[in-house]
Amino acid sequence: MKHEIINDLENRYTTKKYDPSKKVSQDDLAVLLEALRLSASSINSQPWKFIVIESDEAKQRMHDSFANMHQFNQHHIKACSHVILFANKLEYTRSDYETVLNKAILDGRITEEQKEAAFGSFKFVDLNVDENNQHKAWTKPQAYLALGNALHTLARLNIDSTTMEGVDSSLLGELFSNELKGYECHVALAVGYHHESEDFNATLPKSRKAFKDVITVL
Repeated sequence: MKHEIINDLENRYTTKKYDPSKKVSQDDLAVLLEALRLSASSINSQPWKFIVIESDEAKQRMHDSFANMHQFNQHHIKACSHVILFANKLEYTRSDYETVLNKAILDGRITEEQKEAAFGSFKFVDLNVDENNQHKAWTKPQAYLALGNALHTLARLNIDSTTMEGVDSSLLGELFSNELKGYECHVALAVGYHHESEDFNATLPKSRKAFKDVITVL
């Protein structure tokens, strides 16, 4: 099949080795971050925060977060251009949703008179609360929706990436305590450009299950 979207997805792959001399431009980074802001979420809840790790100081903190586990991902941190932490909110409150609705009013999506009725969607949040009055089992999948959006955006920009579920959520919470207060991070994304001679995965052919094995049309 020939289509620009399919071409993006055919060319996208998980980078195994980055070239530390190549950096993502601020213009391309701005596109990526705006794409993250525009990501879809259940009831437009947007229960996330995206921490962009760019400075040497922040990269050192991220590097240190691999002290106890998942060291196989540690080498990406200082070699890639940026790392993005996808953080989900632990407790999603009515006040959080009111912030969303107030912005919807400002954007002209709803009127002030429709606001109270729009709170009806918050019932879905109540259905996803645990015994600790937290919503992380519901907010965590929302962060993965944003991750998928980021992967395609990067493919369109011809920027390489590595999804890292191998992160230490607990230690990240300590090392980025100010940034992650009230949130937790279970997945991060390394962003940059692959090393031409050392990234073995760059030249391997794409492999996915056959169409008939994963698609059912009724």
